[in-house]
Amino acid sequence: MADDIFFKGDDNTNLTDTPPQLISETINKVEAILKDHYPDYLSFGNGTFTISRGSSHVMIIVRPYTQNETCVEYIANVVTGAKITSELMRFLLRKNSELHFGSFGLIFDDTITFSHTITGSSLTKDQLVITLNSIAVISDYYDDIIVDLAGGKRASDLVEDLEN
Repeated sequence: MADDIFFKGDDNTNLTDTPPQLISETINKVEAILKDHYPDYLSFGNGTFTISRGSSHVMIIVRPYTQNETCVEYIANVVTGAKITSELMRFLLRKNSELHFGSFGLIFDDTITFSHTITGSSLTKDQLVITLNSIAVISDYYDDIIVDLAGGKRASDLVEDLEN
């Protein structure tokens, strides 16, 4: 089967089984950079971190990928509770084709996200900082536009609701 070729190595091992040590190394690298550049980041202790910038909150998640690679995923929940219409979908898809990297998406509850993933093995301080800042700036910019188009709440609105 074609799937076996992609998911199995020559020694018949699963290529998606990332060694725990490799995952830990990537988590430590990410956390060291966050400590230096984003001292008020939050760590959830499982390779997941978050920072707040403007009205956006960006999650950074270290994930397994292959036997020799991890990936670092950056996800911002842009707007929750928007009315998902064909007009909104066309807007988001057009933006996906215009933006240099990253893309809008929908998660299970129709929350609009913006995300981008990079590999962990070659992760540098500059890559992490530039990617994180880009995701935050794009999310912070487009959340107001999306709320105007389709309603809903930005990430910072949800935090304010919880605090009140």
